[in-house]
Amino acid sequence: MHRGWIRVAAVAAAAGVLSAGPGPVAGQQAETGCTADERTANLDFTLEDIDGNAVALRDYAGRVILLDFWATWCAPCRFLIPGFVELYDEYGPQGFQVVGISVDDSVDELRPYAEELGMNYPVLVGRGRDDIQDAYGPLIGLPTAFIIDREGRVCMSHTGFAPKATFEEAIRALL
Repeated sequence: MHRGWIRVAAVAAAAGVLSAGPGPVAGQQAETGCTADERTANLDFTLEDIDGNAVALRDYAGRVILLDFWATWCAPCRFLIPGFVELYDEYGPQGFQVVGISVDDSVDELRPYAEELGMNYPVLVGRGRDDIQDAYGPLIGLPTAFIIDREGRVCMSHTGFAPKATFEEAIRALL
C-alpha cells in the first residue's frame, strides 16, 4: 500500500470521515462475541519484532487477539496505544493478546516510540510486508484494529480513533 495514501486515509479517519473497515463495526457485535458475518483470521504470518526475533501470529491462536495496524507518524494511532497498553495489562492474564504491526516504520524509528509509549506487547515490523496488510485489508486508513476470538474469527474491525471502552466491550464479550 502506498505510504501517501495511508497518510491521507489516516487523517480522514482521525477527522471522523472514515468510521470502520471491513467487518462488524465497533459496538455492533453481539454481546456474546462475533456476529453472523465474521470471517476467519489469517494467522499464517511470521514477522520480526523490534528486537529482531521472529514472531509467528499462529503462536497466539487460542487467545483473544487485538491486531493493530499502525505507524509512528499516525496521530490517532498514538492516542489509541495507551489504551491498548491498559487493556493488555488488565486482560492479558485472562487470555488476551495485543499485537501491534507498524506498517512502514524502521526498527530505528519503532524502538524509541515503543519505549516512550510503554508498549508492553509485541511490536512487529510490517514494513515491506504488504502480504499481511492484504490478508486483512484493504486497509483504508490507520489505525486499523481487528479483534480475533479464540476460535480464530475476526469479530470486529475498526479504522480510526475510538475510545478504549469500545474495544474493551468487545474483548470482554469474547473472554
